[in-house]
Amino acid sequence: MKNQKENKKENNRRKFLQLGLLSGVSAVAAGSIITNLGEEAASLEETTSKEMTKVLTPDGKLVEIPVESLNHYPEAHVTPAASRKGIPNRKFVMVIDLAKCKNARKCVEACQKGHNLDYHEEFMKVQLIQDNDEASPYWFPKPCFHCEEPPCVTVCPTGATFKREDNIVLIDNERCIGCKFCVTSCPYSARQFNWGHKEKFKDKDQAYSPETQLPASEGTVMKCDFCPDLLRAGELPYCAKSCPMGVIYFGDKNEDIVTNGDETVRFSQLIKDRGGYRHLEHLGTKPNVYYLPAVNRQFPLERGFDVEEEVIERYKEVPYVQDLKKKGKI
Repeated sequence: MKNQKENKKENNRRKFLQLGLLSGVSAVAAGSIITNLGEEAASLEETTSKEMTKVLTPDGKLVEIPVESLNHYPEAHVTPAASRKGIPNRKFVMVIDLAKCKNARKCVEACQKGHNLDYHEEFMKVQLIQDNDEASPYWFPKPCFHCEEPPCVTVCPTGATFKREDNIVLIDNERCIGCKFCVTSCPYSARQFNWGHKEKFKDKDQAYSPETQLPASEGTVMKCDFCPDLLRAGELPYCAKSCPMGVIYFGDKNEDIVTNGDETVRFSQLIKDRGGYRHLEHLGTKPNVYYLPAVNRQFPLERGFDVEEEVIERYKEVPYVQDLKKKGKI
């Protein structure tokens, strides 16, 4: 059963990867693929029995290659200037299914590892929301919302924060002066100030790119970035591909497709059928992160309290948690 699930997840991940390359997700990536194909032409001639797919070359030609070759191109460094252009013909969107979340925190940990963050630095936060004293609380993963109308971009005096045509909002820490205007203007508290990484996270020999936010720079602002470096490689963001419950769907609004690795569905149909909504819609920022309501939940809320005491302390203002502490249950 486990192998079947892993195979299904791999197939859906592969579908997402193919979607990206078929429409020319990245000229850099496509160019690298074709370069590799030229270098390995002899070996590719022997792969006619393997699963094949079609990709577009940078000059617009449609070629057929083995699916397994899609991840064989060298990783390309995207410069700060190139990172502002975004991935052509894409409108990335995330959907979070609150009914599936049990605060496993794998999304948090994978994001921290992928971005070389410290333990206390979280681009993805899992909050506990209780809308009123009578309502049942629910776990609420919260990344940056990559808004259509981002106030952080408007207030930035240096252009360090910018929005791309593919919906992604990034920060160029080579321009960031640490004024924190963007931090105070974000209604979702998605940004954090880098007071200084541990030495083990500093790699000054690494070429900097806003798409990875590495190497990090002390005295600048950082946040969730939707992992555009992974998207260029046809992979899901760290949070989406690491969640064991399939909570996080990610995809392209232009293609109307999102996937959590286990299933690939129509974005519009998912939002329509499940009553999808955007957090704090009335603010007019038009987030590109959607939520599916926490109804018919798959896991008891209490499972989410199997975490460090420091994490539980974050939820101390939630009435439900206060009641549990009074009863000595946590």
